[in-house]
Amino acid sequence: MKKKFYITTAIDYVNASPHLGHAFEKVQADVLARYHRALGEEVFFLTGTDEHGAKIARAAEDAGIPVKKFVDKNAKVFQGLVKALNISNDYFIRTSDKEVHWPGAQKMWKALADSGDIYKKQYKGLYCVGHEAFVTRKDLVDGKCALHKKEPEIIEEENYFFRLSKYSKQIESAIKSDKFRIVPSASKNEILRLLESGLEDVSFSRPSKDLSWGVPVPGDSEHTMYVWSDALVNYLSAIGYGHSDAKSRSNLKRYWPADVQVIGKDILRFHAAIWPGMLLSAEKPLPKILFVHGFISVGGEKMSKSLGNVIDPFSLIEKYGTDAVRYHLLREIPPTNDGDFTYEKFEERYKSDLAKGLGNFTARVVNLGARHIMGSFAPRENRKTKKEIEETWIHYRKSMEEFRFDEALQAVWGLTSYGDKFVDESKLWELPQKDRKKFNLYIAELCTILANIALLLQPFLPETSQAIAKQLGIKLEDKKPRKFKLKKGESLFPMV
Repeated sequence: MKKKFYITTAIDYVNASPHLGHAFEKVQADVLARYHRALGEEVFFLTGTDEHGAKIARAAEDAGIPVKKFVDKNAKVFQGLVKALNISNDYFIRTSDKEVHWPGAQKMWKALADSGDIYKKQYKGLYCVGHEAFVTRKDLVDGKCALHKKEPEIIEEENYFFRLSKYSKQIESAIKSDKFRIVPSASKNEILRLLESGLEDVSFSRPSKDLSWGVPVPGDSEHTMYVWSDALVNYLSAIGYGHSDAKSRSNLKRYWPADVQVIGKDILRFHAAIWPGMLLSAEKPLPKILFVHGFISVGGEKMSKSLGNVIDPFSLIEKYGTDAVRYHLLREIPPTNDGDFTYEKFEERYKSDLAKGLGNFTARVVNLGARHIMGSFAPRENRKTKKEIEETWIHYRKSMEEFRFDEALQAVWGLTSYGDKFVDESKLWELPQKDRKKFNLYIAELCTILANIALLLQPFLPETSQAIAKQLGIKLEDKKPRKFKLKKGESLFPMV
């Protein structure tokens, strides 16, 4: 049986349109999914939308749209982004799906209750609608949420609570030992500092009179499951949790635990503390790796509607193409740190790396080869080229295993530069008249370099990878091509 690889993204909150940060997370996860498929593993890649909670209900009310219609409309936009970015997800889950998700969310609640970890109490606290979470005064800056810049609401009500405090030591032990590995180490250390003083129990419901839009608490129609106790379960419900049919049971057994869960740093606490606590209570294995990425600023400032600097990924894709956007996000933005976007930097990368770099190198080799070699020919690599290709693959694989996507791409562009230099130093364009035999050998060698570049780029730039393969007359599934038959194609990255 093939080795399995289950990867998830965070599910996106549908109260507003997607921005470049949403695209960044999807593309990173897609690289990992495609990479593991190329390794021959059986991949299940999940993404989706989070559609419950007070923030959604208020946004729908402000828009003057019934909440179900509101989430249906906005979920389609997020599904459209997944398609526009050429994301290879196997399933798109929506938490408002009563058939797929609700049974799993309610089964998890019952499992926590059966473990004695759900109880009811009167509670007064500070509630941040932006986070859909209760916060403490020490979480605030000048009395406001540090992220959302708004004062929390004071709420007093009777809620169900989850006994998260019971699992503090187990979670801490799992993180310290890397049984539950958190990448990068800065995020690991951040959550360990939180765990030092022990976790507090967390509110897991809201009265349905105040929040009707959500999953009802099993056995108590007067309460609605708090958004996080509902949303986090999507990672299980998407693979069959909550369903008793044979296929669901088989999928759950096959794919859980998740191999990698990709999230943004703003929801670290929920995924590195509350989620593992729920899993331990329900006697489910913890995910293997939690991969945490940073934020994208614009020109040094946080993306904000009020500043008018929110980058629309759809517009960027429409102008420059899907692979150009994927490339910039993966090469320019650090995988685990905050990064900055400007149109100037985007266009500079596009021109230097894509149009004049990879695009130009491909055109030089294929166009010249197709003009002078009519039939098919075998790959070739001399000792120097073979070493260059092998070292590129070694650096690339190491970078991929360490989630350093920018460094993996740097290795690929190193091979591209090597090929470009080869063309220049050999004066390839002069050889058809001067030394036809040498020309044929060099073209075979350069095409071998290009074939490896196409393979290396499969997870990153899937359309470009296929376009190069088509011009070389090869199939990427073959891994090592036996022959090339060149066909001139359109420019990979035309100047815009």
